[in-house]
Amino acid sequence: MSTVDGLFVLEGRPTAQLIADQLREQIVQGVFRPGQQINESAVASQLRTSRGPLREALQRLSQEGLLVSHRNRGVFVTELSTDDVKEIYAVREAVESAAANILMDAGPEKVTATCDVLKGIIRDMAKPVADADWQALARLDMQFHISFVTGTGNTRLIRIYETLAAESRMCILNLEVSYPRVDVLVQEHQTLLDLLEAGDRKGLQDAIKLHLRTAVEDLTATMA
Repeated sequence: MSTVDGLFVLEGRPTAQLIADQLREQIVQGVFRPGQQINESAVASQLRTSRGPLREALQRLSQEGLLVSHRNRGVFVTELSTDDVKEIYAVREAVESAAANILMDAGPEKVTATCDVLKGIIRDMAKPVADADWQALARLDMQFHISFVTGTGNTRLIRIYETLAAESRMCILNLEVSYPRVDVLVQEHQTLLDLLEAGDRKGLQDAIKLHLRTAVEDLTATMA
Protein backbone atom coordinates (compact mmCIF):
# COMPACT_ATOMS: atom_id res chain seq x y z
CA MET A 1 0.00 0.00 0.00
CA SER A 2 1.42 3.37 -1.03
CA THR A 3 0.66 4.98 2.32
CA VAL A 4 3.30 2.94 4.08
CA ASP A 5 5.97 2.47 1.40
CA GLY A 6 9.38 3.38 2.79
CA LEU A 7 8.44 3.12 6.45
CA PHE A 8 10.68 1.14 8.76
CA VAL A 9 9.30 -1.11 11.46
CA LEU A 10 10.08 0.43 14.85
CA GLU A 11 11.40 -2.04 17.38
CA GLY A 12 9.86 -2.34 20.84
CA ARG A 13 7.20 0.17 21.87
CA PRO A 14 7.64 3.24 19.67
CA THR A 15 6.92 6.57 21.30
CA ALA A 16 4.93 9.31 19.64
CA GLN A 17 8.15 11.28 19.14
CA LEU A 18 9.87 8.39 17.32
CA ILE A 19 6.82 7.89 15.12
CA ALA A 20 6.61 11.62 14.38
CA ASP A 21 10.32 11.74 13.47
CA GLN A 22 9.98 8.88 11.00
CA LEU A 23 6.78 10.15 9.44
CA ARG A 24 8.25 13.65 9.14
CA GLU A 25 11.20 12.29 7.19
CA GLN A 26 8.94 10.26 4.91
CA ILE A 27 6.80 13.33 4.24
CA VAL A 28 9.75 15.53 3.27
CA GLN A 29 11.17 12.74 1.10
CA GLY A 30 7.91 12.50 -0.81
CA VAL A 31 6.91 9.01 0.36
CA PHE A 32 3.66 10.64 1.43
CA ARG A 33 2.61 13.06 -1.30
CA PRO A 34 0.94 16.47 -0.88
CA GLY A 35 -2.79 15.99 -0.45
CA GLN A 36 -2.43 12.27 0.33
CA GLN A 37 -4.45 10.89 3.23
CA ILE A 38 -2.55 9.18 6.03
CA ASN A 39 -4.12 5.74 6.49
CA GLU A 40 -3.91 5.33 10.28
CA SER A 41 -4.68 1.62 10.22
CA ALA A 42 -2.02 0.85 7.60
CA VAL A 43 0.66 2.98 9.23
CA ALA A 44 -0.05 1.58 12.72
CA SER A 45 0.19 -1.93 11.35
CA GLN A 46 3.43 -1.22 9.50
CA LEU A 47 5.05 0.37 12.56
CA ARG A 48 3.61 -2.26 14.90
CA THR A 49 2.17 0.37 17.19
CA SER A 50 -1.21 1.20 18.62
CA ARG A 51 -3.42 4.03 17.43
CA GLY A 52 -2.72 6.12 20.56
CA PRO A 53 0.96 6.97 19.94
CA LEU A 54 0.31 7.26 16.21
CA ARG A 55 -2.48 9.79 16.68
CA GLU A 56 -0.28 11.79 19.06
CA ALA A 57 2.46 11.78 16.40
CA LEU A 58 0.00 12.91 13.74
CA GLN A 59 -1.16 15.71 16.03
CA ARG A 60 2.44 16.87 16.48
CA LEU A 61 2.99 16.95 12.73
CA SER A 62 -0.27 18.83 12.28
CA GLN A 63 0.96 21.44 14.77
CA GLU A 64 4.16 21.72 12.71
CA GLY A 65 2.09 22.37 9.59
CA LEU A 66 3.15 19.23 7.72
CA LEU A 67 -0.27 17.61 8.09
CA VAL A 68 -3.79 18.98 8.12
CA SER A 69 -6.79 17.35 9.81
CA HIS A 70 -10.19 17.53 8.14
CA ARG A 71 -13.15 16.78 10.39
CA ASN A 72 -14.86 13.49 9.52
CA ARG A 73 -12.41 12.94 6.67
CA GLY A 74 -9.03 12.22 8.24
CA VAL A 75 -5.47 13.53 8.21
CA PHE A 76 -3.78 14.63 5.00
CA VAL A 77 -0.33 15.83 3.94
CA THR A 78 -0.33 19.60 3.54
CA GLU A 79 -0.43 20.95 0.00
CA LEU A 80 1.88 23.95 -0.30
CA SER A 81 0.84 26.98 -2.37
CA THR A 82 3.06 29.76 -3.69
CA ASP A 83 1.93 31.89 -0.73
CA ASP A 84 3.04 29.11 1.64
CA VAL A 85 6.48 29.04 0.00
CA LYS A 86 6.83 32.80 0.34
CA GLU A 87 5.82 32.65 4.02
CA ILE A 88 8.19 29.78 4.81
CA TYR A 89 11.16 31.50 3.23
CA ALA A 90 10.32 34.90 4.73
CA VAL A 91 10.42 33.36 8.21
CA ARG A 92 13.61 31.48 7.31
CA GLU A 93 15.18 34.80 6.30
CA ALA A 94 14.21 36.34 9.64
CA VAL A 95 15.54 33.39 11.65
CA GLU A 96 18.79 33.07 9.71
CA SER A 97 19.39 36.82 9.91
CA ALA A 98 18.92 36.64 13.67
CA ALA A 99 21.25 33.63 13.80
CA ALA A 100 23.91 35.57 11.88
CA ASN A 101 23.80 38.39 14.42
CA ILE A 102 23.95 35.97 17.36
CA LEU A 103 26.95 34.18 15.87
CA MET A 104 28.76 37.42 15.11
CA ASP A 105 28.23 38.55 18.71
CA ALA A 106 29.24 35.19 20.17
CA GLY A 107 32.94 35.53 19.48
CA PRO A 108 35.50 33.75 17.30
CA GLU A 109 35.38 30.38 19.07
CA LYS A 110 31.71 29.74 18.29
CA VAL A 111 32.08 31.12 14.76
CA THR A 112 35.06 28.84 14.08
CA ALA A 113 33.23 25.78 15.40
CA THR A 114 30.22 26.54 13.21
CA CYS A 115 32.39 27.17 10.15
CA ASP A 116 34.14 23.82 10.61
CA VAL A 117 30.78 22.02 10.47
CA LEU A 118 29.65 24.02 7.42
CA LYS A 119 32.87 23.26 5.54
CA GLY A 120 32.26 19.53 5.90
CA ILE A 121 28.73 19.86 4.55
CA ILE A 122 29.89 21.83 1.52
CA ARG A 123 32.47 19.14 0.76
CA ASP A 124 29.73 16.53 0.92
CA MET A 125 27.65 18.43 -1.66
CA ALA A 126 30.01 17.62 -4.51
CA LYS A 127 28.81 14.05 -5.11
CA PRO A 128 25.03 14.66 -5.18
CA VAL A 129 25.60 17.65 -7.46
CA ALA A 130 27.57 15.43 -9.86
CA ASP A 131 24.96 12.66 -9.61
CA ALA A 132 21.97 15.03 -9.84
CA ASP A 133 20.72 13.37 -6.64
CA TRP A 134 18.10 15.95 -5.63
CA GLN A 135 17.04 14.23 -2.40
CA ALA A 136 20.60 14.05 -1.10
CA LEU A 137 21.28 17.61 -2.22
CA ALA A 138 18.12 18.92 -0.57
CA ARG A 139 19.07 17.13 2.64
CA LEU A 140 22.58 18.64 2.63
CA ASP A 141 21.25 22.06 1.63
CA MET A 142 19.00 22.10 4.69
CA GLN A 143 21.67 20.50 6.87
CA PHE A 144 23.89 23.48 6.06
CA HIS A 145 21.24 25.97 7.14
CA ILE A 146 20.22 23.96 10.21
CA SER A 147 23.86 23.75 11.29
CA PHE A 148 24.21 27.50 10.76
CA VAL A 149 21.30 28.17 13.11
CA THR A 150 22.35 25.40 15.53
CA GLY A 151 25.71 27.12 15.89
CA THR A 152 24.02 29.87 17.87
CA GLY A 153 23.15 27.47 20.69
CA ASN A 154 19.75 29.18 21.00
CA THR A 155 17.41 26.24 21.61
CA ARG A 156 14.21 28.11 20.77
CA LEU A 157 15.60 29.48 17.53
CA ILE A 158 16.76 25.97 16.62
CA ARG A 159 13.35 24.46 17.40
CA ILE A 160 11.59 27.02 15.22
CA TYR A 161 14.02 26.44 12.39
CA GLU A 162 13.68 22.66 12.37
CA THR A 163 10.03 22.97 11.38
CA LEU A 164 10.91 25.49 8.67
CA ALA A 165 13.56 23.12 7.37
CA ALA A 166 11.08 20.28 7.01
CA GLU A 167 8.65 22.52 5.15
CA SER A 168 11.46 23.77 2.90
CA ARG A 169 12.37 20.22 1.91
CA MET A 170 8.72 19.65 1.06
CA CYS A 171 8.87 22.70 -1.20
CA ILE A 172 11.89 21.33 -3.03
CA LEU A 173 11.03 17.63 -3.25
CA ASN A 174 7.29 17.16 -2.94
CA LEU A 175 6.58 19.85 -5.52
CA GLU A 176 8.96 18.01 -7.84
CA VAL A 177 11.32 20.94 -8.09
CA SER A 178 14.90 20.30 -9.05
CA TYR A 179 17.55 22.94 -8.53
CA PRO A 180 17.45 25.22 -11.60
CA ARG A 181 20.75 26.82 -10.64
CA VAL A 182 22.60 23.77 -9.43
CA ASP A 183 25.83 25.08 -10.95
CA VAL A 184 25.91 27.95 -8.45
CA LEU A 185 24.25 26.28 -5.47
CA VAL A 186 27.49 25.16 -3.83
CA GLN A 187 29.08 28.55 -4.50
CA GLU A 188 26.19 30.34 -2.77
CA HIS A 189 26.74 28.25 0.35
CA GLN A 190 30.49 28.81 0.12
CA THR A 191 29.84 32.56 0.01
CA LEU A 192 27.74 32.37 3.18
CA LEU A 193 30.52 30.42 4.88
CA ASP A 194 33.25 32.84 3.73
CA LEU A 195 31.33 35.88 4.98
CA LEU A 196 30.69 34.25 8.36
CA GLU A 197 34.33 33.27 8.68
CA ALA A 198 35.43 36.79 7.75
CA GLY A 199 33.09 38.36 10.30
CA ASP A 200 31.38 40.44 7.61
CA ARG A 201 28.03 41.04 9.30
CA LYS A 202 26.52 43.28 6.59
CA GLY A 203 27.77 41.05 3.77
CA LEU A 204 26.40 37.93 5.45
CA GLN A 205 22.98 39.51 6.04
CA ASP A 206 22.80 40.59 2.39
CA ALA A 207 23.89 37.16 1.17
CA ILE A 208 21.27 35.38 3.30
CA LYS A 209 18.57 37.65 1.89
CA LEU A 210 19.70 37.13 -1.71
CA HIS A 211 20.10 33.37 -1.32
CA LEU A 212 16.63 32.81 0.15
CA ARG A 213 14.77 35.29 -2.04
CA THR A 214 16.30 33.77 -5.16
CA ALA A 215 15.16 30.36 -3.92
CA VAL A 216 11.61 31.69 -3.62
CA GLU A 217 11.76 32.98 -7.18
CA ASP A 218 12.97 29.58 -8.44
CA LEU A 219 10.35 27.62 -6.51
CA THR A 220 7.36 29.81 -7.31
CA ALA A 221 8.34 30.06 -10.98
CA THR A 222 8.37 26.26 -11.24
CA MET A 223 5.04 25.99 -9.41
CA ALA A 224 3.46 28.55 -11.72
